[in-house]
Amino acid sequence: MGRKFQKDRAYAQELDKMDPLKKVRDRFYVQPAEIYMDGNSLGLASKDAEEALRRMMETWKKEGIKLWDALFHYAGKLGEMSAPLINANPDEVVITGSTTINIHQCISTLYKPTKERYKILVDDLNFPTDRYAVDSQVRLHGYDPKDAVKVVTSSDGRLIDEATVIEAMTDDVAMILLPTVLYRSSQIVDMKRVTDAAHQRGILIGWDLCHAIGAIPMDFKDIQPDFAVWCTYKYLSAGPGSIAGLYMNCKHFKETPGLAGWWGNKDETQFELKHEFEHQHDASGWQIGSPSFLAMAPLEGTLTIFNEIGMTKIREKSLNITAYLMYLIDEKLSQYGYTVGNPREDSKRGGHVCLEHDEAYRICKALKTANIIPDFREPNVIRLAPIALYNTYEEVYKLVETLKDIIVNKKYEAFSNERTLVV
Repeated sequence: MGRKFQKDRAYAQELDKMDPLKKVRDRFYVQPAEIYMDGNSLGLASKDAEEALRRMMETWKKEGIKLWDALFHYAGKLGEMSAPLINANPDEVVITGSTTINIHQCISTLYKPTKERYKILVDDLNFPTDRYAVDSQVRLHGYDPKDAVKVVTSSDGRLIDEATVIEAMTDDVAMILLPTVLYRSSQIVDMKRVTDAAHQRGILIGWDLCHAIGAIPMDFKDIQPDFAVWCTYKYLSAGPGSIAGLYMNCKHFKETPGLAGWWGNKDETQFELKHEFEHQHDASGWQIGSPSFLAMAPLEGTLTIFNEIGMTKIREKSLNITAYLMYLIDEKLSQYGYTVGNPREDSKRGGHVCLEHDEAYRICKALKTANIIPDFREPNVIRLAPIALYNTYEEVYKLVETLKDIIVNKKYEAFSNERTLVV
């Protein structure tokens, strides 16, 4: 990485002074006296998102049903604004549905099993909703998931080995669905290598970008996956339950959507209300029902920030601030049972750090008592995401000092050990 850090607080403050993104922090609602390290689960609200939502409300109040005239292609507009994040063609991206619905949509469109080739290849570390969708899709085709879903298992419970995935691409595999960044270990899977290998074998492949979009740059014009899906409420800070994203490679535009709905109909005939579906031949054709403008508007605000700054600068700070966090963990916390469970290399590390400790659950609750918001994953992972747009180096320093206090000085322990659904 070629980075050299120092352990004192003054150094962290100096890094903040030199941070080219420091003014962007003021555009987010950072709470006083709180250190928010959970932007990889739910990004902080921004003033830009708030303003976009306010504009949408004003349009609704003033225009009523006439708002459709101006916003008829709003999902496509947001898709066009999202396309630079993955370097895709604007017409290949649309903002619609949820991550899980979009997985169902893409698989039901492209999965065409035969007697010889019918399996869907997955991994055992991906977020469970992806597997639920895959299992249900093969059932709909009359297959048993125990036979038709081929699972590549991790050797260490942390990482996916690309060579093992490629080895599993046998002649009976029709489709692959994998995560780009693992939610638990922050590993970046080599999309280009795996996608090329799949296509060389005649296998379709899709990617779950939920923990990658807005965190790492991607080049879909080079990678050429068949499809991809993502949520917008993590790094993209579009709000809880905000509308998801869908990428469909242009080579599949003539395919009929597996889940057809009137909002995917051709513009020219949509309001003729025919009972025969006429597919719009771009990503917007994979929309199903009427878009939820109020749930989409905040994304317009945050995408304005992302496109203004660019993923290159965002990734540069993300790599530096997460490297700084890992440095402080090594220097100040390793002797107290803390270890880094994510890859160290820049090319293999996403936007969050996976801090491991035998008492991770207790530590997470203690952090919240100290007004630091982490994220816990079973059995022993404290996920920490210093977000490039609104977290500071000094916050990282304070976080590490608090982690030390929790173990050494038994601070912030006025809490119950009873497990709760969310910590």
